[in-house]
Amino acid sequence: MFRRPPGRPLEVLLAHPGGPFWARKDLGAWTIPKGEYTDEEPLAAAQREFQEETGFVPTGPFIELGTITQKSGKIVSAWAFESDWDPRGLRSNDFELEWPKGSGKVQTFPEVERAEWFTIDHARTRMLPAQVPLLDRLSECLDVRG
Repeated sequence: MFRRPPGRPLEVLLAHPGGPFWARKDLGAWTIPKGEYTDEEPLAAAQREFQEETGFVPTGPFIELGTITQKSGKIVSAWAFESDWDPRGLRSNDFELEWPKGSGKVQTFPEVERAEWFTIDHARTRMLPAQVPLLDRLSECLDVRG
């Protein structure tokens, strides 16, 4: 999601993953809302996952940003859309994880613990490095610099 606040630079919405692995990570940890899919069209899956991770229902028109491959090998297909939303309304789905590892105790964590708006330049420092090309593609599509 991106927005163009009057008199300010373009901003993109990034999500900070939930769970113990990401708890103390900031720079290079933020991500676009995303998830896995199998028997869906990629855009439909992206819309569903965005809603599941934020509680916000995305609507088009959508700008296709192509795919990137993350360090883990996960392939991410991404689309952008323009809208505005207050991240204080975040409603993320949860996942279960044995934590601490090896303890036998299963805990529930939100997939996304928080979301924030960032300028393109600020987002570059915050998001997973493999996802930065998505910012470049969005900037190119919108003819935005920085």
